[in-house]
Amino acid sequence: MKLQFLYHPVPNAVDAARFYREQFGWTELWREKDMTIGMKMPGTDVVLMLDQDDGELTAGGIFEVPSVDDFYREKKHVLQFEGAPTDIPGGRYAQFRDPAGNVVRILDSTKEQ
Repeated sequence: MKLQFLYHPVPNAVDAARFYREQFGWTELWREKDMTIGMKMPGTDVVLMLDQDDGELTAGGIFEVPSVDDFYREKKHVLQFEGAPTDIPGGRYAQFRDPAGNVVRILDSTKEQ
């Protein structure tokens, strides 16, 4: 597992991106409409993902694995997954909870964009 994103749910992704750009000089890497924005953090390959959300999701890391489906098959009996893997742009996604109840998100890049 490799950390790819720090996930931050925000009430307004555009306003949040402006904050990180103006206060820290971070640059926008990509955008999905005005709902999800990836910000480049200097000195790391990890991207801050600002996602406009209604407040139900929590902040945390998103980790890349070679295959979400394989990971799910291997771990579904020992980890507390919150549903089966789903499609996302460019790959697959799933999430589970650690013993403390924190959400751990995983994704892969198995689909061509």
